[in-house]
Amino acid sequence: MAASRYRRFLKLCEEWPVEDTKRQRDLGTFLRQRVAQAFREGDNTEIADPENCDQMYESLVRIHTNYYKNKYPRLKDTNFTGVTVEDCKMILATDALQQMEDMKKGMWKKLREKFYAKKPEEDSK
Repeated sequence: MAASRYRRFLKLCEEWPVEDTKRQRDLGTFLRQRVAQAFREGDNTEIADPENCDQMYESLVRIHTNYYKNKYPRLKDTNFTGVTVEDCKMILATDALQQMEDMKKGMWKKLREKFYAKKPEEDSK
């Protein structure tokens, strides 16, 4: 029975898209890591709580197939701020977040990072 659960999770991982814009923060990547961790022995893995495993699988399938999006359709594809889905994806991209983080840094901190080989945290030690 564990073998069939493992194969179902593998099939779900294959179907789940990976967003390249969210490096190291993507749900598809996280799902693949968790499946690899949970099924370390592949088909031979012993599952401690099969009911919980099946429930997790069904929940992930509902997310993947947009079950709730289809069940409860929205009138508009924006949120309360008026930002569209595409704009949210662009803002949440890793590169955009990195740029915003760099903009927050003060001039002295930028200069310090530029001219010192070691990190500022190491200076206080």
